[in-house]
Amino acid sequence: MFQRVVSAGLCLLMSVASTAAQAPAPAAAGQEIKGQSPDRGRPTRHDDEQPLLDFDAYFLGAPWTFEWDVPEGPLGEAGRITGATTYKALGGKFYEAVTEAEGPGGKFTVRETIGYHKDYKTIARHVVDSRGFSYDQIAHIGADLGGFYNVIFESAPFQAGGHTVRIKHTMRLNAPLAYRVATTVSVDGGPFVNYGNPWWRKPVPGGGR
Repeated sequence: MFQRVVSAGLCLLMSVASTAAQAPAPAAAGQEIKGQSPDRGRPTRHDDEQPLLDFDAYFLGAPWTFEWDVPEGPLGEAGRITGATTYKALGGKFYEAVTEAEGPGGKFTVRETIGYHKDYKTIARHVVDSRGFSYDQIAHIGADLGGFYNVIFESAPFQAGGHTVRIKHTMRLNAPLAYRVATTVSVDGGPFVNYGNPWWRKPVPGGGR
């Protein structure tokens, strides 16, 4: 099973650069805010099947805004980064995320091409950062019976600021309109150290934040 999951992730990484853009369908106004656990009409049991992540239902729609306090390192200066991330469907298993942000070094853009293999609970993405670096990541998706998820990304080594860097992101999709990203960074083969735990937040449909 592990070999199949890894193979699916590698296939997604090889495919993400060749997808064509397609506009997403807008989310319905006033939709009910809830997790993705199915309504079984009874309490959950330990042997219930874990729900698969519906990427469209969770991520698409209004932009996700964030604030992120980062330390100094090869990825940039220390300070606060603020911005917004917008997801859209590209067709099939593929998506794009564009982050427009501003930090201590000025404005920058991050573009992600994402491949999601739902049945294998695997996500791969190619990330291009306008600050001068890019990298690839594969993630496994874990779920609980409440319909909330952990997406655990790990990157291949890449060059940034004259150093060899690796990044791990753990996206904790703990609420329908907010997720947290625990980030650690390894520089030149050193230990992974904390790079912040920012929240991404989405406006309440038909209301305020």
